[in-house]
Amino acid sequence: MKNEYLKKGRVKQKQETREKILCSAQELMNYGEKFTLEDVAEKVGVSRATIYRYYSNIDILSAEAGIDINTKKPITIYENLQGLKIKDKILGVQEYYNNLALDNENAFRAYLSIVLTSNSQLTKRGARRSKTLKMVLDETNLKKTEIKNLKNLFTVLMGIEPLIVSKDVCGLNNDESKELLKWGMELLLKGISIDESK
Repeated sequence: MKNEYLKKGRVKQKQETREKILCSAQELMNYGEKFTLEDVAEKVGVSRATIYRYYSNIDILSAEAGIDINTKKPITIYENLQGLKIKDKILGVQEYYNNLALDNENAFRAYLSIVLTSNSQLTKRGARRSKTLKMVLDETNLKKTEIKNLKNLFTVLMGIEPLIVSKDVCGLNNDESKELLKWGMELLLKGISIDESK
């Protein structure tokens, strides 16, 4: 998905189109046959030009669609954390995305490999971590700029990217990696005064 295209104009409509593209690709994947971006465009009911605005090649779309099958929607994750304190919700978001990344590590690594070796300007996936964190942080009295900065900083401590670094560079196993990232998040949370009443 091309980052700049999604940031301009009707963002919500573009996100909905992206979701339809992923769902259609997943349906085609379930048939077990090869398909093209044009096949997905036809199934979604959009033009070839539109589909290329989101995905520059079928490999990137297929890899993201495969990962997306196992991923809960941000609103579902958020709703499952209701009743907890804000700091516990943030740790819950981190735990969900770290477990997801480890449970689907090979698929995430394959996806990153495809993205990094393609000539695509793709720089952003579905941004689920950011969306989930924003819902939690919106419950606070923090300023918009603080919410934005914290959302981005917290995102760095969850998902496949920090797990790859902790495992491949630091030599940690899965449990050690999760514990290190949780410890880092807890340190950040200790330094932040979060008022939970809006």
